Amino acid sequence: MDQVKYVNIDGREIPIEGEKNLLAVIRKAGIDIPTFCYVSELSVYGACRMCMVEIEGRGLQTSCSTPPEAGLKVKTNTESVRQIRRVALELILANHERECTTCVKSTNCKLQDLSRKLGVEKVRFRSIQKPMPIDDGNPSIVRNPNKCILCGDCVRMCAEVQGIGAIDFAYRGHDVVVQPAFGKGLEDVQCVYCGQCTRVCPTGALTPKSEIDAVWKSLQDTKKTVVVQIAPAVRVALGESFGYQAGELTTGQIVAALKMMGFRKVFDTCFSADLTILEEGNEFIRRLTKGLPLPMFTSCCPAWVKYVEQHHPDLIPHLSTCKSPQQMFGSVAKGVFAPELGVKKEDMVVVSIMPCTAKKFEAKRPEFVEGGIVDVDHVITTQELAQMINEYGIQFRNLKPESLDMPMGFKTGAGVIFGNTGGVMEAALRYVYEKVEGKTLENPDFHEVRGEAGIREAEIKLAGKVYKLAVIHSLANAKEIIRKIKTGEKQYHFIEFMSCPAGCINGAGQPVNFDPEYRRNRTKGLYEADKMLQLHKSQENPYLKELYETRLGDVGGEKAHHLLHTHYNARRRMKGKSMVIFEGKIGDKLEIRVCVGTSCYLKGSQDLLHHLAKRVADQGLQDQVQVKATFCFEKCDKGPTIKIGDKVIDHCDIAKASLAVDKAIEERLKKK
Repeated sequence: MDQVKYVNIDGREIPIEGEKNLLAVIRKAGIDIPTFCYVSELSVYGACRMCMVEIEGRGLQTSCSTPPEAGLKVKTNTESVRQIRRVALELILANHERECTTCVKSTNCKLQDLSRKLGVEKVRFRSIQKPMPIDDGNPSIVRNPNKCILCGDCVRMCAEVQGIGAIDFAYRGHDVVVQPAFGKGLEDVQCVYCGQCTRVCPTGALTPKSEIDAVWKSLQDTKKTVVVQIAPAVRVALGESFGYQAGELTTGQIVAALKMMGFRKVFDTCFSADLTILEEGNEFIRRLTKGLPLPMFTSCCPAWVKYVEQHHPDLIPHLSTCKSPQQMFGSVAKGVFAPELGVKKEDMVVVSIMPCTAKKFEAKRPEFVEGGIVDVDHVITTQELAQMINEYGIQFRNLKPESLDMPMGFKTGAGVIFGNTGGVMEAALRYVYEKVEGKTLENPDFHEVRGEAGIREAEIKLAGKVYKLAVIHSLANAKEIIRKIKTGEKQYHFIEFMSCPAGCINGAGQPVNFDPEYRRNRTKGLYEADKMLQLHKSQENPYLKELYETRLGDVGGEKAHHLLHTHYNARRRMKGKSMVIFEGKIGDKLEIRVCVGTSCYLKGSQDLLHHLAKRVADQGLQDQVQVKATFCFEKCDKGPTIKIGDKVIDHCDIAKASLAVDKAIEERLKKK
């Protein structure tokens, strides 16, 4: 048995129990050493000098980069230590834009907090910083270089955890700055808008872009009907902003607060998560049985989708064509629910409350705009909702819980667990198992896909065959798995990808929390919410059954495909035109002919022609698909009529045409 070793901290013997640095041992002793550049999940940087301590025989040392050794005698609060911390703070403050009262991070700023704790009352140094322009041209993140303290947390997060490197140090000496490549804006580089840089930024240099004012404006517009959806992960994190413990469910209080604000209906994104599972699970089964591209990738995470579009456009056919739950909700709310309320689509405003900054980008993608009307109008984060509650003056802890509105407030446990890493996979398995096996799944839990590891593998046996699965969170891990797939080292059938470490519960829009247990508690809260519900499988949701029976038809069918599915395009890493999705050519071009004779023209064939031509261009398929206008198929009573390859389609509309084109391309891909 190994003998316990100790470090002497301010005269007390503290045991070394596997800590990787002296800082962790000191904090275990109940002493909160200040830091800026130290984040436990990132590499040690040691630049801010705030964690300095005095070690007997060694002098002043940074505790974050000093390994614990038996017999060390450490003093954490000497005159020298206090002085160096204060001077370091003053130097940072000298070059920092100190508009603290109007800063979005005012109540959660580490610089402000430490200045108060360390008694810094004045700054003795003059600023040499020249004001720099604010980078707010993208829909998700605001970068204010005037508030940057050069701690490097964002740089290491983007490079180490996400494997992107969209932001880094530039120049030297007093000219050093943190910025995207070539001084461009974040919208012009390979940033995927995951926002994890904003989560670790200790000041207001990187923050989620606010849409609060736009939401208030919509709520005050009497001509608009404003509805709102609450993402799964929000319910286990919002309470932290009002003194609740991480993981405590506050759904009822959130609903009550939103209704006080004036939202006409308060719905649950878990409803559309259930909807996603039916469509995505059906798509997975179809890929298995039809020999379509495998592995299939989940497409719920917009940062992950953008990563594939930028870095691996050849893998776009592996992305599920399903819209994310957020976008499915918007499609159904405006396409189905608005008419039932007697509201025009253009007069309904859909607001999303999300744990994610990339969802702001997703809502503004052109793929989710039809006839000039967006599926989702505004996206606010959990943090923004907390701010709105405070702005309104609502005493959140005193609210009596209220119920979500039906039908889009109803959900099963499968929709709830979407907020955890592994949750989408588990929810899909609960559906796929019953569809393939043709029998009831008695125990809905698939513990093999749960856990904390960034890369998790599992196998499931369906109808006598074994299928390989993987669950991945953080993009650096995704990068590694994709490399192994491309080299043939790994083979899978289905993979869940989430950009944020631990999934949506740790999204950049959530309340910032560095308690080592907060992720586990939020995750636990969602699994407990699943257990508290009577239904645990998406296919058991009675309101979804009604939706398909009355409005959507078959799962994965023509109507559902038009409303709930989409396509994605290749992107350049730097701002510019799209790249071609498929490498090489499939062979002879697939020919699409659209009749524009008088009868078909009057029935809308011109719009159909323009839609198909645009879709081919958007997907970069010009080398493989050719769209032509033609006269005449002599089916004037059955128009609009189109011909895709050798197949003639009568009474065609955009949904029919899109589905037929997808099938034709899939068949060609199989022959490739």
